[in-house]
Formats: sequence, C-alpha cells, structure tokens
Amino acid sequence: MSGPVTALEPQAIFALDYASEVGRIAAALRHALAHDLNRRGLVVAISGGIDSSVSAALAVAAVGPRRVLGLLLPERVTAPESTARGRALAAHLGIEHRVEDIAPALEALGCYRSQDEVCHAVCPQYGPGWRYKIVIAGGLEGRYNHFRIVMRSPAGELSEARLELRHYLQMVAATNFKQRVRKTLEYYHADRLNYAVVGTPNRLEYDQGFFVKNGDGAADIKPIAHLYKTQVYALARHLGLPEAICNAVPTTDTYSLPQGQDEFYFGLPYPQMDLALWAYEHGEPPDRLAASLGIPTAAAQAIYHDIEAKRRVARYLHAAAIRC
Repeated sequence: MSGPVTALEPQAIFALDYASEVGRIAAALRHALAHDLNRRGLVVAISGGIDSSVSAALAVAAVGPRRVLGLLLPERVTAPESTARGRALAAHLGIEHRVEDIAPALEALGCYRSQDEVCHAVCPQYGPGWRYKIVIAGGLEGRYNHFRIVMRSPAGELSEARLELRHYLQMVAATNFKQRVRKTLEYYHADRLNYAVVGTPNRLEYDQGFFVKNGDGAADIKPIAHLYKTQVYALARHLGLPEAICNAVPTTDTYSLPQGQDEFYFGLPYPQMDLALWAYEHGEPPDRLAASLGIPTAAAQAIYHDIEAKRRVARYLHAAAIRC
C-alpha cells in the first residue's frame, strides 16, 4: 500500500539566492541595452504595485537612478493609495518621475462611455454614483470560465449578473484602452529619451495571459517574467522597498469597485496559484497539489485544466503578427 500523499513545500520550491538574482538581472538589462536595444536608459510605468516596483528597483540596480524614468499614469478609477505608493517608490529609488492623468484621453476615446453602456444594459437603473467590477467564475469548478458583473448602487445595495458574451467583449475592449494608452505614453517617453520600455509581468501573469496585447504586454525587456509572484514579493523585501509596497495586496485597479487579481482572472490567491502553476509545470499529480492546498483532488484537477485553458488564450496574446 502506498503511504499518505506528501504536501509540496513552497518555502523550498520558491527559494532563491536573491543577491545573485539581482546581479544577474541587472547584468542582463545592461547587456540588452548595449547590445540588443541600443538604448541608454529605461522607462518603467509604476502602478504602486509589487511587480512594477520591483521592476523599477531592478532597473536602478542595472543603470543607476539617473537613467531610469518612472511614469505614474492614473485615470478616473485609480485608487489614490496606488499613486501615493508610486510617488513614494520614486522618492525611495531617487528616480525622476512624471504623473500623467490618462482620463481625458480615455474619455475622448469612448472608454468610459462604452463601459457605461454595458452597465446600463445589464442594469437599467445604473447611473451616476454606481460602482462595479468584473469577476471570473466556473474554471476552478471544472466548468467553462465565464464572467459576472458585480454592481453597487449609491445606496450601497449589491447586485450581480452573468455577462452575455457581447457585453463581456465590449467591456474588455473598452477597458483595454487603459493599458494601451499607458503603453503609448511609455513609448513616447522612451523615444524622447532614447530609452527602452520595461515590461512588468511576473511569471504567473506572463504564462497565464494576464495582460493586454499591445498594451501592458508590450515591452522591450521583461526582467521578472521568469519569477513567480511569491518570489517577486521576497525580492521586494531583499531590495529594501517601502513596507507599503511590500505589503500591497495585488489588485487590478481597473474598475470602480475594488477588485483582486484572483477575482478577475486567476480564481486563487497568488500564493496558491503560484504553487499550482509550479506543480503543473513539474508534472506533480493532482492529489499532491490537493494535499498542499487542502482541497479535493477533483478541485486540483480542475485547477490544472484551468491553467491549460488560460495557456490557450495566452498563445494568441504572445503571438507576433502573421506574415502572409
């Protein structure tokens, strides 16, 4: 008879020599600037979150603070604390930074109008003062992923409804303006300064397609795309970043109601999702992941299926244009 299934050990799995890793990434950034990109510095869009903060700190480790530009690009629903953390990071790193409100551009492009059309179609009472967010459902229960909209009225009443595909696609298309406008500004400043644009996805986001094609997925170099988010948090502490950043909870900062990344896309908090992706990549059986997360084996198998489904989506997002 086989013995009990042993749980995975995240502390051992995600352990890194962080000093060596910082040196290796910094050297890779310098080499890319000098030999591949022919650029003299780095632009980083700083959201106030952990990934962009670590990416900015690594840029400084590579080329020094005088050759790094930080961009803070808030819009109508950006949380004030996100901008505050971004400012604090720029001061901590000693880099030049600019704050450019992208709300007027989004307004002109029809981003907010298009989002409001969907909200009103789902809930005819929707109007000024209402707030909303999109949440994912289905995949971790072994069903197809679908999206629901959660709305809060000015009186504080919550309602929830499944989004029809046409409404979901319109909402996503409108929301993607935000990432694409930000990237346009990043490349404007990169071209102006002869700098390269730093992409900030971690391994989980890069692998699972949690980015916008030609938006936050576009970059000249991605220094943390090989690191699990658990490792990014540990690297932030190694780099001595401000506590507010090291303790920041991952959010999308995209809709008017607060929204975690797990609600919107991954379905699990990042420590569990990191472990699930690692287990999947290393061929661990579902029962071992189940023992590690304290869930039924069938639920662990559903997580593996969801990882595969999101990888299929990510293939399009990673693909270059097809030449005929």
